[in-house]
Amino acid sequence: MHFKLKPGGKNTKEDKEEGISEEALIGYLDIEGWTVPEGYFEVETYPLKPPFSYATIAQNEDTAEYLYSVNELILKKEEAAAFNKMRNILEYALKAPKDGESLTHSFHEQMPRILNDHPKVFRNIPTIETKKIQYYLERDIIGYGKIDPLMFDPYIEDISCNGPRKPMFLWHRNYENIKTNILFQNEEKLNNFIMRIVHRAGKHVSIAFPIVDITLPGKHRLAVSFGTEITPTGTNFTIRKFRKDPFTIIDLIENETIDETIAAYLWLLMETKTPLMVIGATGAGKTTALNAIACLIRPNYKIITVEEVAEINLPHENWSSTISRSGFGVEQEGEIPLFDLVKSAVRHRPDIIIVGEVRGEEAYVLFQALSTGHGGVCTMHAEDVEAAVQRLTQPPMNIPASIIPLMRCAIMVKHVRKPLFVKSGKRLSSRKFTRISEIKGVDTIQDVSVWNASSDTFQNNLSNSFLLKRIAKDLDMSNKDLMQELEHRRRVLLGMTEHHIRGFREVNNSLNKYHQNPRFLFEEISRTESW
Repeated sequence: MHFKLKPGGKNTKEDKEEGISEEALIGYLDIEGWTVPEGYFEVETYPLKPPFSYATIAQNEDTAEYLYSVNELILKKEEAAAFNKMRNILEYALKAPKDGESLTHSFHEQMPRILNDHPKVFRNIPTIETKKIQYYLERDIIGYGKIDPLMFDPYIEDISCNGPRKPMFLWHRNYENIKTNILFQNEEKLNNFIMRIVHRAGKHVSIAFPIVDITLPGKHRLAVSFGTEITPTGTNFTIRKFRKDPFTIIDLIENETIDETIAAYLWLLMETKTPLMVIGATGAGKTTALNAIACLIRPNYKIITVEEVAEINLPHENWSSTISRSGFGVEQEGEIPLFDLVKSAVRHRPDIIIVGEVRGEEAYVLFQALSTGHGGVCTMHAEDVEAAVQRLTQPPMNIPASIIPLMRCAIMVKHVRKPLFVKSGKRLSSRKFTRISEIKGVDTIQDVSVWNASSDTFQNNLSNSFLLKRIAKDLDMSNKDLMQELEHRRRVLLGMTEHHIRGFREVNNSLNKYHQNPRFLFEEISRTESW
């Protein structure tokens, strides 16, 4: 780090009774900074859970390889002894959370009482430094142990461990795949860590049942391969972090994933319940794109989402989320697959059914729902639109070719590499809607937008869109009037982008205003001073 914080004052009676501010705590602890490993130089440092943990990005002087270093305040000898005593006390003193109460809230509710009941533990430790001990207690008891600081980094998408004694890796939005300074020293510690967080989620993992895919508190997704039976190098896992504040259509415009013209086009498709699917490879950003597009759905529409693991996050009040369930035992009794959930969703008469990913017979039920007038949105793994259509018509999906056009639109999402960024000397990547196609038939696919890699621009051809012409006919509008409506929406989205109105609830509120009084919002956007 390139900073030194000023020391604070002494502990006072008021400190003990009223608590200590973060600023005072940072000052008192007098953070000197951490040194980067030999052969590396610091690129940047930013807080994770200040003043206790920070992230430092360092770069190797010879290989230019990046290293992500988690830096935490170290417990002194007497503090470590108090930590161990208090941890043993908490193992039997902490009570299970009440119904509807989160583990974190329950922990903070019980801690003051438990500390008062055991005053001798912190007798020789200044009050302000007990905050450091409490940080480690919270980290190890209700958090994720040594990887807990990573869960507070908003730039991290994935965290992966390839076995004991191997450095963990993560996917960082600014540095892509990057090695960390975190590892599990042996197989026992790694296995104990996995069993603890899996059991906390109400699931089971063992040598007999080594593969687990679950949702953790906070809706993070955990995939585990346990033991050495199927992974010779030992237990490995991947955590896919869930964003509490998901990307919106405004974020996609700001990140140049799409332009405002295509955003307006997608807005119109969602309002008219036009079915579409998002396709791409693993890690391309399909779920992120799906969530952003789904936020364009009319606020009063009834929505049902169907997923294996909860990843979709919508601001709509009339939204019901359903999650599939794996069976129990060898016979897999009690299993609830996606097929049953989609079938059940149709009976609830939603305006739009969203399926997190289609890859089996649930696709057939979804297409049957589309044929009866429901809107539908889904994702699918495929390298291009043509491959997606082929997958749909083949086992296990078996969609008849005659009803393929019910899925009106396909969006191709790719993780692309940008040109060399000269200033920093590193290559940057981004996600793009590289191709948006309208599906007229199995062999008739018409592109309305294509991303040009050489110029990094979107080449749109909405004037020939058969979907827009179809929508104009359904709404009893002329094509000219619909294109004017599209232009109004484009300007609304552009105004929201210019004023950084990007929170998913903010976006939803603005869309709701537009639906209630389009002219009012359009004029409000035009008056810069009112935003």
